[in-house]
Amino acid sequence: MDIASVIRRRLNELGIGQRELALAAEVTESYISQLLAKKKTPPASDRTDIYCKIAKILKLPAKDLANLADAQRREELKRKVLDPPRPLFQEFRRLILRKCIASKRKQIANICEREPFGEFERFITQKLLDVAKRVAGEELEDEKWIHRVARAGKRSYEETRVFILEFLDTDIFHVSVENCIAFLDPLIESWDIEFGSFGMEIVLNRGLTRSRFKKLEFREAEAEPVFEMEPGLKEFLNDAKLSAGITANETAFLERLGFNGRRPSPLYYYRELQNLRDPLNFLPLSILERPEDTIPASTRLHRRRSLLSDSDGNQRRRRPRKKPVDPA
Repeated sequence: MDIASVIRRRLNELGIGQRELALAAEVTESYISQLLAKKKTPPASDRTDIYCKIAKILKLPAKDLANLADAQRREELKRKVLDPPRPLFQEFRRLILRKCIASKRKQIANICEREPFGEFERFITQKLLDVAKRVAGEELEDEKWIHRVARAGKRSYEETRVFILEFLDTDIFHVSVENCIAFLDPLIESWDIEFGSFGMEIVLNRGLTRSRFKKLEFREAEAEPVFEMEPGLKEFLNDAKLSAGITANETAFLERLGFNGRRPSPLYYYRELQNLRDPLNFLPLSILERPEDTIPASTRLHRRRSLLSDSDGNQRRRRPRKKPVDPA
């Protein structure tokens, strides 16, 4: 059973109309009507509060509604994957080019014309959508923010909530004109891209976001090494007496020990841990090597003086004071 059927049946049982449901969910009656007619995909449960609001008025478990919606979304996603991608409609491309900084607008327009909805255009579109979705997801619970977006788009509060819910569900293959006009246009002021690194800088509307600047960087990084835990270490950690009081840093140290194919016993790890904890096994740091906040205050002045040197690298010395001459 799909979520639309469950909601319709519960509305009939309680004698509640779609208008009342829309008011409770803080969306338009048109949105509820299309949702129940299966003309709209139910929004993802992790990106909206609509199921909690609907469940409250229908006296149903919110988790059950959310699970039904997510299951329905998965089925629809399978069908979408089989559809070939369509190029961006002209309104959206014009919006992206208009928001691009003037110095690169012509160059980017030429790239888009040569390869309509190619990798470069999809990349730009996806990053702009990602940033806008992140802002929408963070601010969805803030009624004042939704009112500001509504004023910017000259829409009602309920209409704006509907547009945001639909925007959070869109992707680069199914973005609509309404998504552009209602949210992307007022939110994004400008964007720039560095062709060498594909890093992007996006400037957002100061009145609609807490953080105005977004910088997306892409750099190559080495994968962190994966350490497979030795059987002897596993036994050692499972033995509460041998591994008593072991810390996360000590465990990480033991995991990184190498043995060239040999298999150490739990007792080996116990002795290694004791050696690590014994201060006699490590050379003490000199005054000049120790961090200043670990040095007693009485010796800090001496350290600072010792760090001063003359141009020849010799230690400066204070001149001894002359003894006063006895006039007698």
